[in-house]
Amino acid sequence: MNNQSRPIVFGEVLYDCFPDGKQVLGGAPFNVAWHLQAFGLNPYLISRVGNDELGSSIKNAMLDWGMDVNGLQIDKTNPTGTVKISFKNNEPSYEIVNHRAWDYIEYKDISHIENGFLYHGTLATRNQTSRSTLDKIKKNSSFPIFIDVNLRLPWWDKSRVWEDMKNTEIVKINDVEIATMIEQEQVLDQQIESLLINSKIQTLVVTCGAKGAIAALRNGDRISVKPEHTDKLIDTVGAGDAFTSVFLLGTIKKWSLQHTMQRAQQFASHIVGIQGATVSDNSFYKSFISNWNL
Repeated sequence: MNNQSRPIVFGEVLYDCFPDGKQVLGGAPFNVAWHLQAFGLNPYLISRVGNDELGSSIKNAMLDWGMDVNGLQIDKTNPTGTVKISFKNNEPSYEIVNHRAWDYIEYKDISHIENGFLYHGTLATRNQTSRSTLDKIKKNSSFPIFIDVNLRLPWWDKSRVWEDMKNTEIVKINDVEIATMIEQEQVLDQQIESLLINSKIQTLVVTCGAKGAIAALRNGDRISVKPEHTDKLIDTVGAGDAFTSVFLLGTIKKWSLQHTMQRAQQFASHIVGIQGATVSDNSFYKSFISNWNL
């Protein structure tokens, strides 16, 4: 019998719209679910799309990728989500359009998933409807929780993010975001300590862009990794989501923290060589699947 947890991924699915007119499937939860599917974990994505052309293309893309679409809801009122992306010095900025289908995710029973691992970002809670649905999922299940902090102005509330982080097992946050949340501390090590002390977080992962990432455990252990050198930087959209997907993969597969961090950083370093956050070519994943014995 397989005791492996099934990832339950909650939140936004949308199209990233680039300055050159290209539209790429995105949304942090969707990106994570997409990668996890490629790595063989059969994620259950809970999201919502509009009853429109973009919504249909998302559902078809999921089906083509072999993903379970039973958690994908169709909204007859609100359109599918979109994000307008612009770049300055290779760093993306995001205009996340409001009142889209993923803001109105409804609660559906997921008791058929007995052994789950719940992932969500903080952006998914910007609207009361999806926020209430997520709260109900947490209340009605005892799954371990992985929170991906994404502080996208103006779509976040400090007290809500604190409340979410305080009661979860794993939190991923970047160095700018942790400085925003822990304003009283100026040094990263002290920000990490403060966040661990004031929460139930067991594992805190802080990504630092080109400097790499740090995993901090409640027992005081620290593991740092640095990105591989790459001459093929296209954009950094989805690099954090790529890191998250492999960190969640490693957690579910019970890899050592050192292996999990190294592999997460390795995969993120490859994602920056493509435009957007998702890849529709299975061959992109083959070397990772082989090297990691998946």
